[in-house]
Amino acid sequence: MYFYISQAIYSLLSTFGFAVLFNGPKNCLLKASVCGMMGWLANITAGKLMLSPTISTFIGAMTVGIMGEIFAKLFKKPATMFIIPGVIPLVPGAGMYYTMLSLITGEFSETAQLGSETVFTAFSIAIAIIISSSLNKALLRLWELKSGKKEIITKR
Repeated sequence: MYFYISQAIYSLLSTFGFAVLFNGPKNCLLKASVCGMMGWLANITAGKLMLSPTISTFIGAMTVGIMGEIFAKLFKKPATMFIIPGVIPLVPGAGMYYTMLSLITGEFSETAQLGSETVFTAFSIAIAIIISSSLNKALLRLWELKSGKKEIITKR
């Protein structure tokens, strides 16, 4: 339990720092930090369930994307204010470092393994953000169609 509490605090603080660095509005800093914390907790929980780092990062980024879209609707701000700082703890910076280190030391098989894992992890973040944003737009359009706010445009 101590592990999860400490990870939550560290991820909250790191996301808060990046939100400040990106000049986020003051009323969005804590909300973006909560997005980052929940994404990181989803990531490490999936990692504890023995999922691969790529899949656990995908789950964490999906959590950040969904929470960012929900916060955007609730607080009437762009979703990027919550998603961009929230995704920062998931970026595979250590993977990039170890890939470069193994490349410099001449361990090419390890470089290929670490590099491919790092690239797949980065792609999983991008794909998760795209899926959560597309899912949000599809659900919003479906809700508008059901409520009668927009009509389906048909071609004649």
